[in-house]
Amino acid sequence: MQTTTCRWTKETGWDLPVGFAGAPQLVLYFGATAQLDAGAPAVRELGARFPQAVICGCSTAGEILGGCIFDDSVVAAIVQFKSTQVRAVVEFTGAHADSSTVGQRAAEKLLAPGLRHVLILSDGLSVNGTALISGLAENLPSNVAITGGLAGDGARFGKTLVGLGDAPKRDQVVAIGFYGPDFFAGYGSRGGWECFGPRRLITRSRGNTLLELDGQPALALYKRYLGDRAAGLPATGLLFPLELTKNATDTSGLVRTILAVDEAGQSLTFAGDMPEGWYARLMKANGDQLVDGAAHASSAAALNYSFGSSSLAILVSCVGRRLVLGQRVEEELEAVVQTLPAATKAIGFYSYGEACPSLGSGVSELHNQTMTITLIGEKA
Repeated sequence: MQTTTCRWTKETGWDLPVGFAGAPQLVLYFGATAQLDAGAPAVRELGARFPQAVICGCSTAGEILGGCIFDDSVVAAIVQFKSTQVRAVVEFTGAHADSSTVGQRAAEKLLAPGLRHVLILSDGLSVNGTALISGLAENLPSNVAITGGLAGDGARFGKTLVGLGDAPKRDQVVAIGFYGPDFFAGYGSRGGWECFGPRRLITRSRGNTLLELDGQPALALYKRYLGDRAAGLPATGLLFPLELTKNATDTSGLVRTILAVDEAGQSLTFAGDMPEGWYARLMKANGDQLVDGAAHASSAAALNYSFGSSSLAILVSCVGRRLVLGQRVEEELEAVVQTLPAATKAIGFYSYGEACPSLGSGVSELHNQTMTITLIGEKA
């Protein structure tokens, strides 16, 4: 397996090495919404240069290349496998499409002998990430993990874009399947957030829309905690996500962040399910713990990696982590890169949600506010 990473800007175009040659099977790109919209010249150029490759990507809340983060650009990884086969499918997620059904259809199209791993890139606003991943998992073998993330749009929450082959569009999900005995995928996902305040019972919800906590309108209650920061919702909600636990005594659970608010209905919409009867608790961040969490995610992804050839690390970190870390954001990336195997290229994006098997259960789920890493490689 050979991997080249590069970056595109309006001023310079792609910075691929002069005389680059090869016939890659996969080209992954992640870019600012403005640069993937309006015809996406960067993506068109990739398509013209690598017509035989699976070319797919999404919009971001920041582009990751190596240990650096960029804005208003596009980054790409060009991957040439020795024996691994790559297939990708695209499904429509908008107009109230059922996210579980979308996942089921994608899985059915990818299901074939030799499937080893599925990477997803999904619209970040028109999908219920929990249902999407559940639909995929229900129709895939239990040994096929699902990783990836939800596209971003900075802290604007205006529109997110996903593409396969042509210009990226709204309301799409792309699922990429990797096939063959020589393919390897490792993964890890960690947070680093702290809970505070009382646990509150979810007394009324509808899918990923939270209506009531302890019998009170969810938005009004949440605003009381945020105080002056409530005026900046939904963006300021990234600083104070909720932890979900099935029982009031559970010591850890899933993290959820807000995508939208409904003043008329006094509800909050999240990236994944908010099940009635579960408990929710506010969380806050500590910069050192976020950086440590990123390093632990990298260690988990590389735990069983022992191949001698080069590898690619796909980093998906929540936009909320970026906002909290501020000027320390590159510390998170440096902690990851330093922990990866030698000869590993790193690429990724800041997201509205992350997909990865959960620690302990091994069940693929939607996460928020984590650093999630997918390490792919091939036997030498």
